[in-house]
Amino acid sequence: MSTSSSCQSSTLKLGIIGFGPFAQFLAKTMIKQGHTLRATSRSDHSQLCQDLGISYFRDAITFLEADNDVILICTSILSLPEVLKSMPLHGLKRQTLFADVLSVKEYPRDLLLKVLPEESDILCTHPMFGPESAKDGWKDLAFVYDKVRVKDEATCSSFLRIFENEGCRMLEMSCEEHDKMAARSQFLTHTIGRVLSEMEIKSTPISTKGFESLVQLKEGTVKDSFDLFSGLFLCNRFAKEELKNLEISFEKVKLKLLDMMNVRQDINDSNL
Repeated sequence: MSTSSSCQSSTLKLGIIGFGPFAQFLAKTMIKQGHTLRATSRSDHSQLCQDLGISYFRDAITFLEADNDVILICTSILSLPEVLKSMPLHGLKRQTLFADVLSVKEYPRDLLLKVLPEESDILCTHPMFGPESAKDGWKDLAFVYDKVRVKDEATCSSFLRIFENEGCRMLEMSCEEHDKMAARSQFLTHTIGRVLSEMEIKSTPISTKGFESLVQLKEGTVKDSFDLFSGLFLCNRFAKEELKNLEISFEKVKLKLLDMMNVRQDINDSNL
Protein backbone atom coordinates (compact mmCIF):
# COMPACT_ATOMS: atom_id res chain seq x y z
CA MET A 1 0.00 0.00 0.00
CA SER A 2 1.54 3.31 -1.03
CA THR A 3 1.18 6.35 1.17
CA SER A 4 2.52 9.77 0.26
CA SER A 5 3.93 12.07 2.91
CA SER A 6 1.18 14.56 2.17
CA CYS A 7 -1.45 11.94 3.10
CA GLN A 8 0.36 11.10 6.36
CA SER A 9 -0.07 14.71 7.42
CA SER A 10 -3.74 14.57 6.31
CA THR A 11 -3.24 17.35 3.78
CA LEU A 12 -3.58 16.64 0.09
CA LYS A 13 -2.48 17.99 -3.24
CA LEU A 14 -5.81 18.18 -5.04
CA GLY A 15 -6.18 18.74 -8.77
CA ILE A 16 -9.63 19.83 -9.94
CA ILE A 17 -10.91 19.22 -13.48
CA GLY A 18 -13.71 21.67 -14.25
CA PHE A 19 -13.77 24.81 -12.12
CA GLY A 20 -17.40 25.88 -12.37
CA PRO A 21 -19.62 27.11 -9.49
CA PHE A 22 -19.77 23.76 -7.67
CA ALA A 23 -16.00 23.22 -7.83
CA GLN A 24 -15.46 26.77 -6.60
CA PHE A 25 -17.83 26.08 -3.71
CA LEU A 26 -15.95 22.92 -2.70
CA ALA A 27 -12.55 24.54 -3.19
CA LYS A 28 -13.14 27.22 -0.55
CA THR A 29 -13.63 24.62 2.17
CA MET A 30 -10.70 22.53 0.93
CA ILE A 31 -8.43 25.58 1.06
CA LYS A 32 -9.71 26.42 4.56
CA GLN A 33 -8.67 22.92 5.66
CA GLY A 34 -5.13 23.51 4.39
CA HIS A 35 -5.09 21.43 1.21
CA THR A 36 -3.10 22.53 -1.85
CA LEU A 37 -5.28 23.01 -4.92
CA ARG A 38 -4.60 23.05 -8.66
CA ALA A 39 -7.27 23.44 -11.33
CA THR A 40 -7.85 23.15 -15.05
CA SER A 41 -11.01 23.98 -16.96
CA ARG A 42 -12.30 24.57 -20.48
CA SER A 43 -13.29 28.10 -19.44
CA ASP A 44 -10.55 30.48 -18.33
CA HIS A 45 -10.71 30.74 -14.53
CA SER A 46 -7.09 31.86 -14.11
CA GLN A 47 -7.93 35.15 -12.39
CA LEU A 48 -10.37 33.55 -9.96
CA CYS A 49 -7.86 30.83 -9.14
CA GLN A 50 -5.18 33.44 -8.55
CA ASP A 51 -7.52 35.27 -6.16
CA LEU A 52 -8.14 32.03 -4.25
CA GLY A 53 -4.49 30.98 -4.18
CA ILE A 54 -5.01 28.06 -6.57
CA SER A 55 -2.54 27.14 -9.32
CA TYR A 56 -4.36 27.24 -12.66
CA PHE A 57 -3.26 25.09 -15.62
CA ARG A 58 -4.39 25.77 -19.17
CA ASP A 59 -2.54 22.71 -20.44
CA ALA A 60 -3.93 19.26 -19.50
CA ILE A 61 -0.54 17.52 -19.75
CA THR A 62 1.11 19.94 -17.33
CA PHE A 63 -1.86 19.60 -14.99
CA LEU A 64 -1.60 15.81 -14.94
CA GLU A 65 2.14 16.04 -14.28
CA ALA A 66 1.64 18.36 -11.29
CA ASP A 67 2.08 15.58 -8.71
CA ASN A 68 -1.56 15.44 -7.54
CA ASP A 69 -2.57 13.02 -4.78
CA VAL A 70 -6.20 13.29 -5.89
CA ILE A 71 -7.76 14.45 -9.15
CA LEU A 72 -11.32 15.62 -8.52
CA ILE A 73 -13.64 15.63 -11.53
CA CYS A 74 -16.21 18.44 -11.35
CA THR A 75 -17.36 18.59 -14.97
CA SER A 76 -20.98 18.50 -16.07
CA ILE A 77 -22.46 15.04 -16.58
CA LEU A 78 -22.85 15.42 -20.34
CA SER A 79 -19.36 16.83 -20.94
CA LEU A 80 -17.53 14.09 -19.05
CA PRO A 81 -16.69 11.82 -22.05
CA GLU A 82 -15.31 14.72 -24.08
CA VAL A 83 -13.23 16.03 -21.16
CA LEU A 84 -11.75 12.63 -20.37
CA LYS A 85 -11.01 12.01 -24.05
CA SER A 86 -9.08 15.30 -24.24
CA MET A 87 -6.73 14.30 -21.39
CA PRO A 88 -3.68 12.02 -21.85
CA LEU A 89 -4.64 9.89 -18.85
CA HIS A 90 -2.43 6.95 -19.73
CA GLY A 91 0.54 9.27 -19.42
CA LEU A 92 0.11 9.54 -15.64
CA LYS A 93 3.47 9.10 -13.95
CA ARG A 94 2.25 8.20 -10.45
CA GLN A 95 -0.54 6.37 -8.68
CA THR A 96 -3.43 8.81 -8.36
CA LEU A 97 -6.88 8.71 -6.83
CA PHE A 98 -9.58 9.92 -9.22
CA ALA A 99 -12.79 11.07 -7.56
CA ASP A 100 -15.89 12.56 -9.16
CA VAL A 101 -18.78 14.56 -7.73
CA LEU A 102 -21.36 14.02 -10.48
CA SER A 103 -25.04 13.60 -9.63
CA VAL A 104 -25.16 10.18 -11.32
CA LYS A 105 -22.78 7.41 -10.35
CA GLU A 106 -22.84 4.35 -12.64
CA TYR A 107 -22.10 6.53 -15.67
CA PRO A 108 -18.82 8.11 -14.44
CA ARG A 109 -17.79 4.82 -12.81
CA ASP A 110 -18.02 2.96 -16.12
CA LEU A 111 -16.21 5.72 -18.02
CA LEU A 112 -13.38 5.97 -15.50
CA LEU A 113 -12.90 2.20 -15.41
CA LYS A 114 -12.63 2.30 -19.20
CA VAL A 115 -10.17 5.18 -19.65
CA LEU A 116 -7.94 5.14 -16.56
CA PRO A 117 -4.83 2.99 -16.19
CA GLU A 118 -5.26 0.13 -13.70
CA GLU A 119 -2.83 1.75 -11.27
CA SER A 120 -5.26 4.65 -10.75
CA ASP A 121 -7.72 4.42 -7.89
CA ILE A 122 -11.38 5.36 -8.41
CA LEU A 123 -13.75 6.85 -5.83
CA CYS A 124 -17.24 7.79 -6.99
CA THR A 125 -18.92 10.39 -4.76
CA HIS A 126 -21.96 12.62 -4.64
CA PRO A 127 -22.18 15.47 -2.14
CA MET A 128 -25.97 15.74 -1.73
CA PHE A 129 -25.83 19.51 -1.35
CA GLY A 130 -24.74 22.66 -3.15
CA PRO A 131 -23.81 26.30 -2.61
CA GLU A 132 -27.38 27.26 -1.66
CA SER A 133 -28.36 24.35 0.59
CA ALA A 134 -24.94 24.33 2.31
CA LYS A 135 -24.43 28.08 2.64
CA ASP A 136 -24.47 27.75 6.44
CA GLY A 137 -22.15 24.72 6.51
CA TRP A 138 -22.08 21.04 5.57
CA LYS A 139 -23.05 19.62 8.97
CA ASP A 140 -25.54 16.72 8.77
CA LEU A 141 -25.72 16.93 4.96
CA ALA A 142 -25.35 13.61 3.13
CA PHE A 143 -22.18 12.62 1.30
CA VAL A 144 -22.48 9.41 -0.74
CA TYR A 145 -19.42 7.47 -1.88
CA ASP A 146 -18.40 4.16 -3.44
CA LYS A 147 -14.81 2.87 -3.30
CA VAL A 148 -14.88 1.46 -6.82
CA ARG A 149 -11.16 0.64 -6.96
CA VAL A 150 -9.03 1.73 -4.03
CA LYS A 151 -5.58 0.36 -3.24
CA ASP A 152 -4.18 3.42 -1.47
CA GLU A 153 -6.53 3.54 1.53
CA ALA A 154 -4.58 6.36 3.18
CA THR A 155 -5.14 8.82 0.34
CA CYS A 156 -8.79 7.81 0.03
CA SER A 157 -9.36 8.23 3.77
CA SER A 158 -7.68 11.65 3.73
CA PHE A 159 -9.98 12.77 0.93
CA LEU A 160 -13.12 11.47 2.65
CA ARG A 161 -12.00 13.21 5.84
CA ILE A 162 -12.52 16.56 4.07
CA PHE A 163 -16.25 15.90 4.28
CA GLU A 164 -16.19 14.08 7.62
CA ASN A 165 -14.46 17.05 9.24
CA GLU A 166 -17.26 19.34 8.06
CA GLY A 167 -19.85 17.12 9.74
CA CYS A 168 -21.33 15.42 6.66
CA ARG A 169 -23.36 12.23 7.03
CA MET A 170 -21.08 9.75 5.30
CA LEU A 171 -23.06 7.13 3.34
CA GLU A 172 -21.16 4.33 1.62
CA MET A 173 -23.27 2.64 -1.05
CA SER A 174 -22.89 1.15 -4.50
CA CYS A 175 -23.21 3.33 -7.58
CA GLU A 176 -26.24 1.29 -8.61
CA GLU A 177 -27.98 1.79 -5.27
CA HIS A 178 -27.29 5.52 -5.43
CA ASP A 179 -28.74 5.85 -8.92
CA LYS A 180 -31.90 3.97 -7.97
CA MET A 181 -32.48 6.31 -5.03
CA ALA A 182 -31.47 9.43 -6.92
CA ALA A 183 -33.86 8.67 -9.78
CA ARG A 184 -36.75 8.62 -7.32
CA SER A 185 -35.58 11.66 -5.34
CA GLN A 186 -33.33 14.10 -7.22
CA PHE A 187 -34.56 13.39 -10.76
CA LEU A 188 -38.21 13.35 -9.69
CA THR A 189 -37.73 16.65 -7.83
CA HIS A 190 -36.17 18.29 -10.88
CA THR A 191 -38.86 16.90 -13.18
CA ILE A 192 -41.73 18.26 -11.10
CA GLY A 193 -39.91 21.57 -10.72
CA ARG A 194 -39.49 21.83 -14.52
CA VAL A 195 -43.18 21.00 -15.05
CA LEU A 196 -44.17 23.74 -12.61
CA SER A 197 -41.84 26.13 -14.46
CA GLU A 198 -43.60 25.34 -17.75
CA MET A 199 -46.86 26.20 -15.98
CA GLU A 200 -45.28 29.52 -14.91
CA ILE A 201 -46.62 29.25 -11.36
CA LYS A 202 -45.89 32.14 -9.00
CA SER A 203 -46.95 33.38 -5.60
CA THR A 204 -50.43 34.86 -5.20
CA PRO A 205 -52.05 36.93 -2.40
CA ILE A 206 -53.88 33.76 -1.24
CA SER A 207 -51.04 31.26 -1.56
CA THR A 208 -51.03 28.49 1.02
CA LYS A 209 -47.80 27.22 2.59
CA GLY A 210 -48.10 24.11 0.44
CA PHE A 211 -48.32 26.17 -2.73
CA GLU A 212 -45.38 28.35 -1.64
CA SER A 213 -43.37 25.13 -1.27
CA LEU A 214 -44.17 24.36 -4.91
CA VAL A 215 -43.06 27.85 -5.96
CA GLN A 216 -39.79 27.38 -4.05
CA LEU A 217 -39.34 23.96 -5.68
CA LYS A 218 -39.79 25.52 -9.12
CA GLU A 219 -37.39 28.37 -8.40
CA GLY A 220 -34.78 26.03 -6.90
CA THR A 221 -34.73 23.63 -9.83
CA VAL A 222 -34.63 26.21 -12.63
CA LYS A 223 -31.52 27.73 -11.05
CA ASP A 224 -29.72 24.59 -12.19
CA SER A 225 -28.89 24.24 -15.87
CA PHE A 226 -31.06 22.20 -18.23
CA ASP A 227 -27.83 20.30 -18.99
CA LEU A 228 -27.85 19.00 -15.43
CA PHE A 229 -31.51 17.98 -15.71
CA SER A 230 -30.81 16.27 -19.05
CA GLY A 231 -27.84 14.45 -17.52
CA LEU A 232 -29.96 13.19 -14.62
CA PHE A 233 -32.28 11.62 -17.21
CA LEU A 234 -29.94 10.49 -19.97
CA CYS A 235 -27.19 9.09 -17.74
CA ASN A 236 -29.21 7.36 -15.03
CA ARG A 237 -30.78 4.15 -16.34
CA PHE A 238 -33.41 4.23 -13.58
CA ALA A 239 -34.69 7.72 -14.47
CA LYS A 240 -36.71 6.56 -17.48
CA GLU A 241 -38.67 4.17 -15.28
CA GLU A 242 -39.40 6.94 -12.78
CA LEU A 243 -40.60 9.24 -15.56
CA LYS A 244 -42.93 6.48 -16.73
CA ASN A 245 -44.14 5.95 -13.15
CA LEU A 246 -44.86 9.67 -12.86
CA GLU A 247 -46.90 9.61 -16.08
CA ILE A 248 -48.86 6.54 -14.95
CA SER A 249 -49.54 8.04 -11.52
CA PHE A 250 -50.75 11.30 -13.07
CA GLU A 251 -53.14 9.37 -15.30
CA LYS A 252 -54.46 7.41 -12.31
CA VAL A 253 -55.20 10.61 -10.40
CA LYS A 254 -56.79 12.14 -13.49
CA LEU A 255 -59.04 9.09 -13.98
CA LYS A 256 -60.13 9.21 -10.32
CA LEU A 257 -61.19 12.85 -10.77
CA LEU A 258 -63.03 12.05 -14.00
CA ASP A 259 -64.79 9.13 -12.29
CA MET A 260 -65.92 11.44 -9.48
CA MET A 261 -67.17 13.93 -12.06
CA ASN A 262 -69.21 11.20 -13.75
CA VAL A 263 -70.66 10.02 -10.43
CA ARG A 264 -71.65 13.55 -9.56
CA GLN A 265 -73.25 14.02 -12.98
CA ASP A 266 -75.26 10.79 -12.50
CA ILE A 267 -76.49 12.03 -9.12
CA ASN A 268 -77.53 15.37 -10.58
CA ASP A 269 -79.33 13.66 -13.45
CA SER A 270 -81.23 11.36 -11.07
CA ASN A 271 -82.42 14.36 -9.06
CA LEU A 272 -83.99 16.02 -12.07
